[in-house]
Amino acid sequence: MTDPSPSFKKAMLAALPSLRAFAMSLTGRPDRADDLVQETVMRAWAKQESFQPGTNMNAWLFTILRNLFYSQMRKRGREVQDTDGAFTASLGVAPPQDGVMDLSDLKAALAKLPPDQREAILLIGASGFSYEEAAQICGCAVGTIKSRVNRARNRLQEILSVSGAADYGPDPESRPALSRAFAG
Repeated sequence: MTDPSPSFKKAMLAALPSLRAFAMSLTGRPDRADDLVQETVMRAWAKQESFQPGTNMNAWLFTILRNLFYSQMRKRGREVQDTDGAFTASLGVAPPQDGVMDLSDLKAALAKLPPDQREAILLIGASGFSYEEAAQICGCAVGTIKSRVNRARNRLQEILSVSGAADYGPDPESRPALSRAFAG
């Protein structure tokens, strides 16, 4: 980086009061406005070679400040305030082997279905085709696909011993521990 010209420094210093006022209008808080102005000046200083002498320094700095502000807002929208660690302490993750075992069971159950039912359930349930699209792919009537999917679902429930929503996810022994871990 080259040493900035005296006119660059002078123009930047002259813009500071206006920058701070603009930052205050965006943030509403003096501390955040000061941080935003500081970050703007740091970025401008680092990128001074991209400033075209003779152009509007205020417009260039205001653009940097505005872009920084919106970038920070997007970032803050994805962050969770957890200064005391309460949220972090309540986080828990189900062990990955449960999902691996469930998927293995499902694959084995799918293999036990007749080919026409397996094809229909995979087209509708896994590939996301509509009944009409699946019927066209299989070369049969829509009602036939609906019937095959219904029979496949019932057979999978029977093979996997699924009687309701409680049969999905962690087993009965693990469920209380996980519910305590996920309780807020």
